[in-house]
Amino acid sequence: MRPALRTVLCTVGLLLTTVLFPSAARADNPIVQTIYTADPAPLVHNGRVYVYTGHDEDGSTYFTMRDWHVYSTSDMANWTDHGSPMSLSTFAWADANAWAGHVTPRNGRFYWYVPVRDRATGSMAIGVAVADSPTGPFRDAIGRPLVNNGEIDPNVLIDDNGQAYLYWGNPRLWYVRLNTDMTSYSGSPTQIPLTTAGYGTRTGNASRPTLFEEAPWVFKRNGLYYNVFAAECCSEFIAYSTAPSATGPWTYRGAIMPRQGGSFTNHAGIVDFNGGSYFFYHNGALPGGGGFTRSVAVEKFTYNADGTIPTINMTTAGPPQVGTLNPFVRQEAETSAWASGVETEASGEGGMNVGFIENGDYIKVKGVAFGNGASSFTARVASATSGGRIELRLGSATGTLVGACAVAGTGGWQNWTSVTCPVSGATGTRDLYLRFTGGSGYLLNLNWWQFTPSGNEPGTAPTRT
Repeated sequence: MRPALRTVLCTVGLLLTTVLFPSAARADNPIVQTIYTADPAPLVHNGRVYVYTGHDEDGSTYFTMRDWHVYSTSDMANWTDHGSPMSLSTFAWADANAWAGHVTPRNGRFYWYVPVRDRATGSMAIGVAVADSPTGPFRDAIGRPLVNNGEIDPNVLIDDNGQAYLYWGNPRLWYVRLNTDMTSYSGSPTQIPLTTAGYGTRTGNASRPTLFEEAPWVFKRNGLYYNVFAAECCSEFIAYSTAPSATGPWTYRGAIMPRQGGSFTNHAGIVDFNGGSYFFYHNGALPGGGGFTRSVAVEKFTYNADGTIPTINMTTAGPPQVGTLNPFVRQEAETSAWASGVETEASGEGGMNVGFIENGDYIKVKGVAFGNGASSFTARVASATSGGRIELRLGSATGTLVGACAVAGTGGWQNWTSVTCPVSGATGTRDLYLRFTGGSGYLLNLNWWQFTPSGNEPGTAPTRT
């Protein structure tokens, strides 16, 4: 349990909504509220966006990071927490600094490149882990560093001809040609010349004459190669360069995201999904947040007609939802647009569950399509105490009450049972709030939930769709 984070996160919705946007709906950026996250690396795979993040430990006064986490979405609004499929212990040769990584799929597998501290040398090195699923678990692919020159922030581009490139660097910028096995390379690492024409001009620092600082994110769009990077610490902004090939020559194009957001670092990733373009970054927007306690956020944007990237500013609203969420199929409790007070943990039934729930905590699920209505609600619950109640509210945590499920003690936090309660008045597409009420202390755990549509009550014929 993390009491410090709980205290600040229980107030974050109020702060962001009433102070910054007094007449607006609940903010949905940053996308994760249960822990501090950093260094987003988005990946589009099979109709979902996965974002791989670092994890800033609570109360950090340095980059204290011991594991990585994965979240995914199909609608850019409700994010599913897949937990931590990789940590420092994945790499027996590493002893610290689970910093910014990148995942790329190939050969039916998923390769996660990360910078960690090599126990043998005491310097930063790039390791590579592999998994058969985008959510892991990941295992060390080679049992040693892939490259080891003291620098950080790996990123991979697989070009149209199949050639893969690994980029990384701070203070310099490097690339190497990966072999098709993705765990070895041909030739030697090549240092990319950091010229002012290629990466802009920094003033007042003779040892670093260009704006490039760290965090390269290289991708190809419409035949043009982009390198989006963190510029000129500290504090950093996000800038980019373009090139006609994966190896240059690079031309500086300007800033994308100005300095803002309460963190002296930033780290970007860009993907296209479902017809839109999305810019991921981190800031210090959560209460208690800052340069060592960061949070991942995302904005939707549109490229200019000439392929340049517009200025993108941080918002608390985040991108619009893509489609709606179907409440009539099983939904994981750890899928939400906003979570207040709660945390997530590994479930004894597999996957994750929401836990550490106290009176007044809630989960917001955005854009729930109830259609003509729901008749009942079923939840998978557990409680080592006397339980509590799950209130089903629309529009806000104090909005219209359409149902409430009583949860009794089950004899343990992982002793699961299902409870069902009637629902009335849930129609149309609404934001759903699962609000938890009860006595003092922890009330219950929640694994998943599902509504039954009106007309599908027991003893009636199912509704055709």
